[in-house]
Amino acid sequence: MRRRDFLKLQAAAALSIGTASLAGFPARLLAAPNPDVIVVKASPAAATRAAVEALGGMAAFVKPGQKVIIKPNMSFASNVDSAANTHPEVVRELLVMCAEAGAASVRVLDHAFQSGMRSLEYSGILDACNSVVGGVCHNLTQERHYRESALAGAQEMKSNAFMTDVLEADVIIAAPVAKSHSSTGVSLSLKGQMGLVRDRNVMHSRYSLDTAIVDLCFQVKPTLSVIDATRVLSTNGPGGPGKVLTPGEVIASADPVAADAAAVASYEWYGRKIRPRQVAHIAQAHARGLGRMDIENLTVRRLSL
Repeated sequence: MRRRDFLKLQAAAALSIGTASLAGFPARLLAAPNPDVIVVKASPAAATRAAVEALGGMAAFVKPGQKVIIKPNMSFASNVDSAANTHPEVVRELLVMCAEAGAASVRVLDHAFQSGMRSLEYSGILDACNSVVGGVCHNLTQERHYRESALAGAQEMKSNAFMTDVLEADVIIAAPVAKSHSSTGVSLSLKGQMGLVRDRNVMHSRYSLDTAIVDLCFQVKPTLSVIDATRVLSTNGPGGPGKVLTPGEVIASADPVAADAAAVASYEWYGRKIRPRQVAHIAQAHARGLGRMDIENLTVRRLSL
């Protein structure tokens, strides 16, 4: 991405702040105290914007001049209907909102299972990002893009190689699709952060995977989590094909554990309802103080537009 292109995007976005950015947004919600978790039912872009606005707007998370990483799921060469990847309109709206907030740079990053651009292209995320500004969406698989870093307070995984861009970022926005996972039950904000490291296999082979996920998230804890539940891959994740639910919702929170807990509690997984505490890495994250899974004690607001 050329800096001058992003500056042009900022200038264009600034013209819409306070007008188009809030168009049609319920005044009662803007006046209400920010919830711990917000669930919005609407089109993907509208739900994304409304959810972030309900938490205080992107300016509550991104300050002028900051470097931002958006981490969606875009690891599978699958179309939108498969629910294996984040909806491209969710990612695009987050990119626009970061520009509105005055971010110095935004990069949309993942470490896909295959090198190259195929999964980014099939997911629709590459085109969605390029429609805003070119050169921000990347699949980083080469070693030169990573730097080894120790994990302070880790129980098992003491270090890994992280994307250099991530280590240097001011803000990380988790933007996963809600989907099941054969190894961890679900893949949401916490599990999705595995796409920011070089060696995922070691998390499966050398450590308890759920513990390693929590170790990882202390280093790359999202500032904001925006879960795409417009489609939910409720079986045979992470790649599918599987049963796809269509709630048409977006879940957002400043607490990734609460966001994940809300997603777990909201939908069926493998044909049945489960509780957040039944997902080992969510329960561990709560116990280790990364966030709260006790959503019954939090303010969870639901809105349909």
